[in-house]
Amino acid sequence: MTYAATAALRIRPVMGVQQTFYQRPVNAVPATPFKIACSNCHLGVMCTPVQLSDSEASRLDELVATRRRVRRGAALFVPGETFTSLFAIRSGFFKTYIATEDGREQVTGFQMAGEILGLDGIACGSHSCSAIALEDAEVCVMPYERLDEFSREIPALQKHLQKILSREIVREHGVMMMLGSMRAEERLASFLLDIVQRLHMRGFSSSELVLRMTREEIGSYLGLKLETVSRTFSQLAERGILSVRHRHICIRDASALRAIVVNAAH
Repeated sequence: MTYAATAALRIRPVMGVQQTFYQRPVNAVPATPFKIACSNCHLGVMCTPVQLSDSEASRLDELVATRRRVRRGAALFVPGETFTSLFAIRSGFFKTYIATEDGREQVTGFQMAGEILGLDGIACGSHSCSAIALEDAEVCVMPYERLDEFSREIPALQKHLQKILSREIVREHGVMMMLGSMRAEERLASFLLDIVQRLHMRGFSSSELVLRMTREEIGSYLGLKLETVSRTFSQLAERGILSVRHRHICIRDASALRAIVVNAAH
């Protein structure tokens, strides 16, 4: 992502916040009182159906009644919390993680603007993971009971929800394949290509990005040690594939980076 795009997103450095210092979420930051309209949102195409009649679009606008601000390092939800809503990320960046038996964090994903959080709570009525803001963020709150009701009345919305759930299944399969069969270099290459592709879909650079997560968090997600992540970044930079300056990454040879991932599949 270019520096101009970075400034537009107000990207801030992320310190290594430990689990014991995460704030309890949401209630500390009141929802905004103004009316939200999905039909007028610049991210609407990312998280809502595009083919809706005027009346259906109006009904969808009724669904998202509030936005919620989540400060950097705060939790949007935590394990065991009663599931009531899905959250569409309007701005900012999140990580989801589960706590292992020995108290370590296992990062399960990184989510950005236009993506949905909270799907883990549908199955049993409570959240099974934590969602932590990696920078100051804002989410649109979608009460699940109303969403479920609307989806039965609006076929396009129901189909859209099914696509979202399907994407999650495909993503999990991809992560399982990555952790089960790829070397460190291949995992990091796959991770960077995924992040930059998702950002590019939102109108940002296809070759530059600023990582919101730490090297340690990347390692947790990829099943690698911190030292391995740092060493792999350095190796890719030495080969001229990447330019690395702290959290600013420039992909200088996208074909070579893709070839690393393609070769892993053979």
